[in-house]
Amino acid sequence: MTASDLSPASEPLQVPQANVPLVARMFRTLLSGDPNGTPPWVARIATGDADCLVEPDGPSWVVHGSLSTLVGGVRALMMQALQPGAVTGVAEHSAYRTDTIGRLRRTTQWLVITTFADVATAQATAAAVRSMHERVTGTGPDGRPYSASDPDLLRWVHDAFTDSFLTAHLALGSREIPGGPDAYVAEWAASAELLGATDLPQTQAELRAQLDEYRADPGFGRAPATEDVAAFLRAPNLPIAYRAPYRVLALAAAATLDPADAALLGLPQRPGAVRAARGMIDILMWALSSTSPAERAARMRLGLQQPG
Repeated sequence: MTASDLSPASEPLQVPQANVPLVARMFRTLLSGDPNGTPPWVARIATGDADCLVEPDGPSWVVHGSLSTLVGGVRALMMQALQPGAVTGVAEHSAYRTDTIGRLRRTTQWLVITTFADVATAQATAAAVRSMHERVTGTGPDGRPYSASDPDLLRWVHDAFTDSFLTAHLALGSREIPGGPDAYVAEWAASAELLGATDLPQTQAELRAQLDEYRADPGFGRAPATEDVAAFLRAPNLPIAYRAPYRVLALAAAATLDPADAALLGLPQRPGAVRAARGMIDILMWALSSTSPAERAARMRLGLQQPG
Protein backbone atom coordinates (compact mmCIF):
# COMPACT_ATOMS: atom_id res chain seq x y z
CA MET A 1 0.00 0.00 0.00
CA THR A 2 1.27 3.47 -0.85
CA ALA A 3 0.25 6.96 0.21
CA SER A 4 -1.95 7.11 -2.88
CA ASP A 5 -4.19 4.46 -1.33
CA LEU A 6 -5.88 7.24 0.65
CA SER A 7 -6.30 9.52 -2.35
CA PRO A 8 -9.76 10.29 -3.75
CA ALA A 9 -11.10 7.73 -6.18
CA SER A 10 -14.27 7.32 -8.16
CA GLU A 11 -14.91 3.65 -7.42
CA PRO A 12 -16.99 2.78 -4.32
CA LEU A 13 -15.06 1.78 -1.23
CA GLN A 14 -15.41 -1.94 -0.61
CA VAL A 15 -15.20 -3.72 2.73
CA PRO A 16 -12.48 -6.40 2.56
CA GLN A 17 -13.99 -9.88 2.45
CA ALA A 18 -12.30 -12.66 4.42
CA ASN A 19 -12.85 -15.84 6.35
CA VAL A 20 -14.56 -14.57 9.52
CA PRO A 21 -12.81 -16.82 12.11
CA LEU A 22 -9.48 -15.90 10.54
CA VAL A 23 -10.37 -12.21 10.73
CA ALA A 24 -11.18 -12.60 14.43
CA ARG A 25 -7.84 -14.30 15.16
CA MET A 26 -5.94 -11.70 13.15
CA PHE A 27 -7.68 -8.87 14.96
CA ARG A 28 -6.99 -10.29 18.41
CA THR A 29 -3.37 -11.05 17.57
CA LEU A 30 -2.74 -7.60 16.11
CA LEU A 31 -4.01 -5.71 19.15
CA SER A 32 -2.87 -8.02 21.94
CA GLY A 33 -0.19 -10.32 20.54
CA ASP A 34 -2.34 -13.28 21.55
CA PRO A 35 -4.75 -15.06 19.15
CA ASN A 36 -7.25 -15.43 21.99
CA GLY A 37 -7.02 -11.74 22.89
CA THR A 38 -5.94 -12.48 26.48
CA PRO A 39 -2.29 -11.50 27.00
CA PRO A 40 -1.02 -11.37 30.62
CA TRP A 41 -2.02 -7.74 31.08
CA VAL A 42 -5.65 -8.58 30.21
CA ALA A 43 -5.62 -11.51 32.64
CA ARG A 44 -4.51 -9.13 35.42
CA ILE A 45 -7.72 -7.15 34.99
CA ALA A 46 -9.58 -10.09 36.55
CA THR A 47 -7.62 -9.65 39.79
CA GLY A 48 -7.22 -6.77 42.21
CA ASP A 49 -9.62 -4.65 44.19
CA ALA A 50 -13.32 -4.33 43.50
CA ASP A 51 -13.04 -0.78 42.20
CA CYS A 52 -12.46 0.96 38.90
CA LEU A 53 -11.15 4.35 37.78
CA VAL A 54 -14.39 4.87 35.84
CA GLU A 55 -17.95 3.72 36.42
CA PRO A 56 -18.68 0.11 35.41
CA ASP A 57 -21.13 0.10 32.51
CA GLY A 58 -20.68 3.87 32.42
CA PRO A 59 -19.68 6.19 29.57
CA SER A 60 -16.06 5.04 29.21
CA TRP A 61 -16.97 1.35 29.31
CA VAL A 62 -19.49 1.87 26.52
CA VAL A 63 -17.21 3.99 24.31
CA HIS A 64 -14.04 1.98 24.84
CA GLY A 65 -15.83 -1.35 24.69
CA SER A 66 -16.98 -0.55 21.17
CA LEU A 67 -15.04 -1.51 18.06
CA SER A 68 -15.47 2.09 16.97
CA THR A 69 -12.20 2.57 18.89
CA LEU A 70 -10.45 1.11 15.83
CA VAL A 71 -11.39 4.25 13.93
CA GLY A 72 -11.03 6.51 16.97
CA GLY A 73 -7.48 5.37 17.61
CA VAL A 74 -6.34 6.12 14.06
CA ARG A 75 -8.14 9.48 14.14
CA ALA A 76 -6.44 10.38 17.43
CA LEU A 77 -3.00 9.73 15.92
CA MET A 78 -3.92 11.91 12.94
CA MET A 79 -4.94 14.73 15.25
CA GLN A 80 -1.83 14.42 17.41
CA ALA A 81 0.29 14.99 14.31
CA LEU A 82 -1.08 18.53 14.10
CA GLN A 83 0.40 19.85 17.35
CA PRO A 84 4.05 20.96 16.81
CA GLY A 85 5.46 19.79 20.15
CA ALA A 86 3.57 16.50 20.14
CA VAL A 87 4.51 15.53 16.59
CA THR A 88 8.15 16.55 17.05
CA GLY A 89 8.34 14.41 20.17
CA VAL A 90 6.90 11.46 18.27
CA ALA A 91 9.33 11.95 15.39
CA GLU A 92 12.38 12.27 17.64
CA HIS A 93 11.61 9.76 20.39
CA SER A 94 9.17 7.15 19.07
CA ALA A 95 9.97 4.00 17.14
CA TYR A 96 6.63 4.19 15.36
CA ARG A 97 8.19 3.40 11.98
CA THR A 98 10.11 0.30 13.07
CA ASP A 99 7.79 -0.88 15.85
CA THR A 100 4.37 0.08 14.54
CA ILE A 101 2.50 -2.89 15.97
CA GLY A 102 4.33 -2.66 19.31
CA ARG A 103 3.30 0.97 19.67
CA LEU A 104 -0.29 0.09 18.76
CA ARG A 105 -0.34 -2.64 21.41
CA ARG A 106 1.11 -0.36 24.09
CA THR A 107 -1.52 2.28 23.34
CA THR A 108 -4.23 -0.39 23.46
CA GLN A 109 -2.87 -1.67 26.76
CA TRP A 110 -3.01 1.80 28.30
CA LEU A 111 -6.58 2.39 27.15
CA VAL A 112 -7.83 -1.02 28.27
CA ILE A 113 -6.13 -1.05 31.69
CA THR A 114 -7.19 2.50 32.51
CA THR A 115 -10.77 1.69 31.55
CA PHE A 116 -11.27 -1.78 33.01
CA ALA A 117 -8.59 -2.54 35.63
CA ASP A 118 -8.77 -1.63 39.30
CA VAL A 119 -7.54 1.79 40.42
CA ALA A 120 -4.22 0.50 41.79
CA THR A 121 -3.33 -1.16 38.47
CA ALA A 122 -4.33 1.96 36.53
CA GLN A 123 -2.17 4.09 38.83
CA ALA A 124 0.82 1.77 38.46
CA THR A 125 0.48 1.83 34.67
CA ALA A 126 0.25 5.62 34.73
CA ALA A 127 3.42 5.82 36.85
CA ALA A 128 5.28 3.80 34.21
CA VAL A 129 4.01 6.13 31.47
CA ARG A 130 5.05 9.21 33.48
CA SER A 131 8.53 7.76 33.88
CA MET A 132 8.78 7.29 30.12
CA HIS A 133 7.50 10.83 29.50
CA GLU A 134 10.30 12.30 31.60
CA ARG A 135 12.79 11.20 28.92
CA VAL A 136 10.85 12.77 26.05
CA THR A 137 12.15 16.33 25.79
CA GLY A 138 13.53 18.51 23.04
CA THR A 139 13.06 21.66 21.01
CA GLY A 140 10.17 22.20 18.64
CA PRO A 141 10.42 23.63 15.12
CA ASP A 142 9.59 27.11 16.43
CA GLY A 143 12.43 27.01 18.96
CA ARG A 144 10.15 26.39 21.91
CA PRO A 145 11.12 23.51 24.21
CA TYR A 146 8.73 20.61 24.53
CA SER A 147 8.32 17.92 27.16
CA ALA A 148 5.94 14.99 27.20
CA SER A 149 5.38 15.77 30.89
CA ASP A 150 4.19 19.31 30.14
CA PRO A 151 0.57 19.58 31.36
CA ASP A 152 -0.36 21.64 28.29
CA LEU A 153 1.01 18.98 25.92
CA LEU A 154 -0.64 16.23 27.96
CA ARG A 155 -3.91 18.12 27.69
CA TRP A 156 -3.61 18.27 23.91
CA VAL A 157 -2.97 14.52 23.65
CA HIS A 158 -5.89 13.82 25.97
CA ASP A 159 -8.22 16.18 24.12
CA ALA A 160 -7.26 14.64 20.76
CA PHE A 161 -7.93 11.13 22.08
CA THR A 162 -11.18 12.08 23.83
CA ASP A 163 -12.55 13.91 20.81
CA SER A 164 -11.54 11.08 18.48
CA PHE A 165 -13.00 8.22 20.51
CA LEU A 166 -16.18 10.19 21.13
CA THR A 167 -16.57 11.22 17.49
CA ALA A 168 -15.90 7.68 16.26
CA HIS A 169 -18.42 6.21 18.70
CA LEU A 170 -21.11 8.70 17.71
CA ALA A 171 -20.51 7.82 14.05
CA LEU A 172 -20.03 4.06 14.40
CA GLY A 173 -20.99 2.85 17.86
CA SER A 174 -24.14 0.85 18.43
CA ARG A 175 -24.76 1.66 22.10
CA GLU A 176 -26.01 4.91 23.60
CA ILE A 177 -23.52 6.61 25.94
CA PRO A 178 -24.93 6.75 29.49
CA GLY A 179 -25.32 10.43 30.32
CA GLY A 180 -24.39 11.43 26.78
CA PRO A 181 -21.16 12.94 25.39
CA ASP A 182 -20.70 15.33 28.32
CA ALA A 183 -20.63 12.43 30.77
CA TYR A 184 -17.93 10.68 28.74
CA VAL A 185 -15.75 13.80 28.49
CA ALA A 186 -16.00 14.43 32.23
CA GLU A 187 -15.38 10.83 33.27
CA TRP A 188 -12.45 10.14 30.94
CA ALA A 189 -10.58 13.17 32.29
CA ALA A 190 -9.56 10.93 35.19
CA SER A 191 -7.17 9.02 32.92
CA ALA A 192 -5.22 12.15 31.95
CA GLU A 193 -5.14 13.39 35.53
CA LEU A 194 -3.18 10.24 36.41
CA LEU A 195 -0.51 11.38 33.95
CA GLY A 196 -0.32 14.96 35.27
CA ALA A 197 -2.64 16.82 32.91
CA THR A 198 -4.58 19.77 34.33
CA ASP A 199 -7.47 22.05 33.32
CA LEU A 200 -9.19 19.26 31.45
CA PRO A 201 -12.55 19.75 29.71
CA GLN A 202 -15.65 18.54 31.50
CA THR A 203 -18.16 18.91 28.65
CA GLN A 204 -18.15 18.40 24.90
CA ALA A 205 -18.43 22.18 24.44
CA GLU A 206 -15.35 22.75 26.64
CA LEU A 207 -13.50 20.06 24.70
CA ARG A 208 -14.25 21.75 21.38
CA ALA A 209 -13.24 25.15 22.78
CA GLN A 210 -9.89 23.79 23.97
CA LEU A 211 -9.21 22.17 20.60
CA ASP A 212 -9.91 25.51 18.89
CA GLU A 213 -7.40 27.20 21.21
CA TYR A 214 -4.71 24.77 20.05
CA ARG A 215 -5.72 25.35 16.43
CA ALA A 216 -5.09 29.08 16.91
CA ASP A 217 -1.35 28.42 17.34
CA PRO A 218 0.43 29.70 14.17
CA GLY A 219 2.48 26.49 14.03
CA PHE A 220 -0.53 24.18 14.24
CA GLY A 221 -0.32 21.58 11.49
CA ARG A 222 2.83 23.12 10.01
CA ALA A 223 5.69 21.35 11.82
CA PRO A 224 8.21 19.64 9.51
CA ALA A 225 7.36 16.28 11.09
CA THR A 226 3.61 16.66 10.49
CA GLU A 227 3.80 15.77 6.81
CA ASP A 228 6.04 12.75 7.48
CA VAL A 229 3.80 11.36 10.23
CA ALA A 230 0.66 11.99 8.18
CA ALA A 231 2.21 10.15 5.23
CA PHE A 232 3.09 7.25 7.50
CA LEU A 233 -0.45 7.08 8.85
CA ARG A 234 -1.71 6.81 5.28
CA ALA A 235 0.52 3.78 4.71
CA PRO A 236 1.89 2.37 7.98
CA ASN A 237 4.37 -0.48 8.23
CA LEU A 238 1.81 -3.25 8.72
CA PRO A 239 1.87 -6.86 7.51
CA ILE A 240 0.24 -7.21 4.09
CA ALA A 241 -2.83 -8.98 5.49
CA TYR A 242 -3.76 -5.94 7.59
CA ARG A 243 -3.29 -3.25 4.97
CA ALA A 244 -6.68 -3.36 3.25
CA PRO A 245 -8.64 -3.34 6.56
CA TYR A 246 -6.44 -0.51 7.84
CA ARG A 247 -7.17 1.50 4.70
CA VAL A 248 -10.90 1.28 5.46
CA LEU A 249 -10.35 2.45 9.06
CA ALA A 250 -8.01 5.27 8.04
CA LEU A 251 -10.42 6.59 5.41
CA ALA A 252 -13.21 6.59 8.00
CA ALA A 253 -10.96 8.34 10.52
CA ALA A 254 -10.09 11.02 7.98
CA ALA A 255 -13.75 11.42 7.04
CA THR A 256 -14.66 12.28 10.64
CA LEU A 257 -11.93 14.91 11.08
CA ASP A 258 -12.63 18.61 11.10
CA PRO A 259 -12.29 19.58 7.41
CA ALA A 260 -9.57 22.13 8.19
CA ASP A 261 -7.57 19.52 10.12
CA ALA A 262 -7.91 17.01 7.28
CA ALA A 263 -6.69 19.64 4.81
CA LEU A 264 -3.62 20.40 6.94
CA LEU A 265 -2.78 16.69 6.94
CA GLY A 266 -3.43 16.28 3.23
CA LEU A 267 -6.10 13.65 3.90
CA PRO A 268 -9.12 13.21 1.62
CA GLN A 269 -12.59 13.02 3.14
CA ARG A 270 -14.37 10.44 1.03
CA PRO A 271 -18.12 9.95 0.98
CA GLY A 272 -19.02 6.48 2.09
CA ALA A 273 -15.89 5.88 4.16
CA VAL A 274 -17.78 5.73 7.46
CA ARG A 275 -20.37 3.39 5.95
CA ALA A 276 -17.63 1.06 4.72
CA ALA A 277 -15.97 1.04 8.15
CA ARG A 278 -19.31 0.27 9.78
CA GLY A 279 -19.68 -2.74 7.51
CA MET A 280 -16.26 -4.06 8.49
CA ILE A 281 -16.95 -3.45 12.17
CA ASP A 282 -20.24 -5.34 11.86
CA ILE A 283 -18.30 -8.32 10.51
CA LEU A 284 -15.88 -8.17 13.44
CA MET A 285 -18.72 -7.85 15.95
CA TRP A 286 -20.33 -10.96 14.47
CA ALA A 287 -17.02 -12.86 14.60
CA LEU A 288 -16.08 -11.77 18.12
CA SER A 289 -17.89 -11.93 21.43
CA SER A 290 -20.21 -9.04 22.20
CA THR A 291 -17.84 -8.05 25.00
CA SER A 292 -14.06 -7.90 24.93
CA PRO A 293 -11.85 -10.21 27.03
CA ALA A 294 -10.91 -7.16 29.12
CA GLU A 295 -14.51 -6.27 29.91
CA ARG A 296 -15.32 -9.89 30.76
CA ALA A 297 -12.31 -9.94 33.10
CA ALA A 298 -13.44 -6.72 34.76
CA ARG A 299 -16.96 -8.06 35.24
CA MET A 300 -15.50 -11.17 36.84
CA ARG A 301 -13.43 -9.08 39.25
CA LEU A 302 -16.36 -6.81 40.15
CA GLY A 303 -18.93 -9.61 40.38
CA LEU A 304 -21.06 -8.15 37.62
CA GLN A 305 -23.29 -10.22 35.39
CA GLN A 306 -22.00 -10.76 31.88
CA PRO A 307 -24.28 -9.14 29.30
CA GLY A 308 -26.48 -11.49 27.35
